[in-house]
Amino acid sequence: MTPVTTFAGRKVALFGLGGSGLATVRALIAGGADVLAWDDSPESTGRARDQGVTVFDLNEADWSGFSALVLAPGVPLTHPVPHWTVKKAEEAGIPVIGDIELFAEERRACAAGAPFVAITGTNGKSTTTALIAHILTAAGRDVQMGGNIGTAILSLAPPAPDRIHVIEMSSFQIDLTPSLDPSLGILLNITPDHLDRHGTLADYAAIKGRLVAGADRAIVGVDDNLSRAIADARTGPTVRIHVGTPQAGFQGLSARDGTVFDADGTPIVDLTGIGSLRGAHNWQNAAVAAACVRALGVSDTDLVSGLRSFPGLPHRMEEVGRRERVLFVNDSKATNADSTEKALTAFHDIHWILGGKAKEGGIVPLAPLFGRVAHAYLIGAASDAFAATLEGRVPYTTCGTLAVATARAAEAAAASAAAEPVVLLSPACASYDQFRSFEDRGDQFRNLVRALP
Repeated sequence: MTPVTTFAGRKVALFGLGGSGLATVRALIAGGADVLAWDDSPESTGRARDQGVTVFDLNEADWSGFSALVLAPGVPLTHPVPHWTVKKAEEAGIPVIGDIELFAEERRACAAGAPFVAITGTNGKSTTTALIAHILTAAGRDVQMGGNIGTAILSLAPPAPDRIHVIEMSSFQIDLTPSLDPSLGILLNITPDHLDRHGTLADYAAIKGRLVAGADRAIVGVDDNLSRAIADARTGPTVRIHVGTPQAGFQGLSARDGTVFDADGTPIVDLTGIGSLRGAHNWQNAAVAAACVRALGVSDTDLVSGLRSFPGLPHRMEEVGRRERVLFVNDSKATNADSTEKALTAFHDIHWILGGKAKEGGIVPLAPLFGRVAHAYLIGAASDAFAATLEGRVPYTTCGTLAVATARAAEAAAASAAAEPVVLLSPACASYDQFRSFEDRGDQFRNLVRALP
């Protein structure tokens, strides 16, 4: 735990009693703060009360006595409308912040200059965060990994000069961290996402850009216009990352054809054969990780070793089985077309399981990749809409459930003449029409694969 001593003796309102909220309450109390916590969910407030948290309806509180409102990142700050607690905080003239802001303030007060790597991007941030942490750990460093990737930041060990915090940050978390100042800030990419929570693409990009704007050093993927503009606006040390053949004069790391290259064109590492780093998007992740760990003093020998031993993340192009020639890949984390694009570009002869609760635009943007798909197997609420998009382009079967789709895809792939057919679960949809979460969906797929004859 990281006790939040910077709020010792002060009264704090906290809204949102999920996992990170409970961790924040404990850290604030451990640091000497007086915390009144609330949630709109009776289940959440009951669970917190059972754990000894002082639960108090913030509708009834005297807000003039609070020093800050600590808000869970899932709660609307600005769009579609500010949450009622945000309005009360504004009326009281107190800041609205999140748990990573508390960490940032604690770091400045108690361990100024302690290594703090913050990673964001519309896609790839979880893999890149885990990859960086894996390489550093394999190289013998003291690493604390968390944030949006799973472990609440205040549940981690406190910042220290010889301890590296590697933290994934969503746009919601950045928005609640006004003094964000990592020693190394990483921006992978920006594509439209979460516009219901940020209003416009320009607002979303500006929030993402704040992560690197406040960083001592930055690493920025420059393959989209918005990220490239953010890199151009920086005045501090910045390493650019490009996938493809760089133009003359490009200063930074590049990746192409499965190899990461140094700024002078010297190969750093060949990623061929690393199953957890397939595809151009993972070449970018590897190049970013290389730039990051080099900046932290890791040798190229340890870098290469760490890349080659990286197991990947569950539900992200995860190889979950093989039946003779047929490879089974769980990409349940692909909840939109942009994420699914990464998997479709990484394989050929694909037996594609997709569907669920559709997002805006559906799978229309994936049409240029339909030639890689041997057959599609549709599940969930989006089946009819996706069938209309695939009609006349890709043969498809409406399966209804994941169990039926997995069985039919496995049978068809085994009967195909392809050298290595791939059964790919990459839904391009949210999971909530049939599953509790994308993790639940991916776990069920993994179990179905294991149960195949």
